[in-house]
Amino acid sequence: MCGLTGFWQPSGFDGFASDEALAAMRDRLRHRGPDDAGSWLDPAAGIALGHRRLSVVDLSPAGHQPMVSASGRYVVVFNGEIYNHLTIRHQCRLAPPAGAGAGHPEWRGHSDTETLLAAVERWGVEATLRTAVGMFALALWDRAERTLTLARDRMGEKPLYYGWQSGILLFGSELKALRAHPAFQHDIDRDVLPLYLNRGYIPSPWCIWRGIRKLQPGCWVRFSGTETGHFPVPTPYWTLSDAIEQGQAAPFAGRDYEAVDALEQALSNAIAGQMLADVPVGAFLSGGIDSSTIVALMQARSGRPVKTFTIGFHEPRYNEAHHAKAVAAHLRTDHTELYLTDADARQVIPALPDIYDEPFGDVSAIPTHLVCRLARQHVTVALSGDGGDELFGGYGRYSKASGLWDLTRRVPGPARTLASGVLRSPVPRVLDRLGSKTGMGATSLEARSQLAAAALTSPTVPELYRRYTSQWLQPPVAVPGNGLDYGYGEQTPSRDGHAVSVMMAEDSVTYLPDDILAKVDRAAMAVSLETRVPLLDHVVVTLAWRMPHRLRRRDGHPKWLLRQVLARHVPEALVTRPKMGFGVPVDEWLRGSLRPWADALLEPNRLIREGYLDPEAVTRRWKQHVQGRHNWRDSLWLVLMWQAWMERRT
Repeated sequence: MCGLTGFWQPSGFDGFASDEALAAMRDRLRHRGPDDAGSWLDPAAGIALGHRRLSVVDLSPAGHQPMVSASGRYVVVFNGEIYNHLTIRHQCRLAPPAGAGAGHPEWRGHSDTETLLAAVERWGVEATLRTAVGMFALALWDRAERTLTLARDRMGEKPLYYGWQSGILLFGSELKALRAHPAFQHDIDRDVLPLYLNRGYIPSPWCIWRGIRKLQPGCWVRFSGTETGHFPVPTPYWTLSDAIEQGQAAPFAGRDYEAVDALEQALSNAIAGQMLADVPVGAFLSGGIDSSTIVALMQARSGRPVKTFTIGFHEPRYNEAHHAKAVAAHLRTDHTELYLTDADARQVIPALPDIYDEPFGDVSAIPTHLVCRLARQHVTVALSGDGGDELFGGYGRYSKASGLWDLTRRVPGPARTLASGVLRSPVPRVLDRLGSKTGMGATSLEARSQLAAAALTSPTVPELYRRYTSQWLQPPVAVPGNGLDYGYGEQTPSRDGHAVSVMMAEDSVTYLPDDILAKVDRAAMAVSLETRVPLLDHVVVTLAWRMPHRLRRRDGHPKWLLRQVLARHVPEALVTRPKMGFGVPVDEWLRGSLRPWADALLEPNRLIREGYLDPEAVTRRWKQHVQGRHNWRDSLWLVLMWQAWMERRT
């Protein structure tokens, strides 16, 4: 894993000043690559490429970046891993570059970056991306055509930001690198704030800074010198939408045990590729279905105990460490666990704005960073079980939202409109306040009424699901935005007739890359740990979407197919329990040890001065929370993360 960055000023630049600017950008990413640093500049062409390296494959100087292709035409900075690069190398030997009469010259090393460049010289960018299996982001400079190509992996495991600032195209793995360039304009995009307050993260392609975008997963975009200030439309080389359509058009037709065989084989192949490294490799283990399956298949392929890691909390409702320990004992892994105190977890909070660069409201960022820090003391690479919930229907909210959709569809249209009007009226709020005064208001009737009203008026399953999962149905912004669309979730059709499938697809192109994968990447890279996600291998993803709904969820139980794979390796009793999630008791901390910090950030006069948030709406929820009338942990946490980010943004 590495960090890439750079800039392009098509009119050219002064070499000395630009070298300093590039070094500043590059070294802001030192945490992503502490092992090596490199720069490549062409002042006449106006291009500068910077790289920080975390050595994982080919630890020798032959893996140094930026890397120039054998012909000298291409220069690349690359972040990630191409797991099938040895296969691609073999194919490259059989196919000489266009216009060449001989095969590839002697390889300089065995890095996947060198393989990537050789493939681009033979097949071009898009064909290479389609062939590559892995997680990555890259910036490729074509010295002959004077074009810059940016690309990102299929599911969005690796990040890539880019945008025009004062006529200069900036790009990089994290926003902190772009912000280090003198041309960067710290102009907050107010239109993005409602999206953040609604979701708790900023969905692609949007970014908190005006003029900056996130490249969507599975896409590449090319810039030429004649398009200064222009944003070309990214070109997809792979989309989940196509995978879903193709899978549901040709569903898996075998017997149940054959489906289990197929999934185990595909996942085992993915894990085999992702275990390859020239440094120690381990895995996160929570004791749940997803991580236990990954570890079980890793251990089945390993001749020595796999190193596994988990963190525990002394609060029973947040602790899964004993479950992980039981699974580790059964599989005979080399297991490390660490029990943390509230103080340990709270110490992470001040670092979150710097780790994530943008406002990021997922509370589980705290334990995620802690388990990454634990793992990094022993390994350089860790495999995770992320993606299982989105592929196999694991979230409890799927059943609840699906039931809500079925219930509201039974109500005639005119009646839904009338009921929604009543629920949106002041009546629920008045009853809510009356209940709190009489001791009857344990939960917020107002919040439930807003959700019911939204469900009644939702015209489609995706719209209902977005409202159901919203933290603020009416974002408390001081100035209304221009209504940016949600992102690219409308590109995820599902034709199997199940609302849950629609929700899974929706999460897979929004919540998964922009929350889950962003959370893990930044939390791990902050401590120079590479993470890999076998369940998101595109072959596994494509196979999962071929599986009929009854194999994903059966008899009310999610992840049926994944459970059957795991049952071949681990007794069912060790992993059968309600899903806990991965959290910390922030709701209690906000009423206790974190209250002074939160009070200062949410002080009404401060909110008025800053001019971004509606102090009345925020204060109302804050009071309800500290008084114990309602648990507003999630919605208040993302407001607090916005405020904490605002403090550290300059």
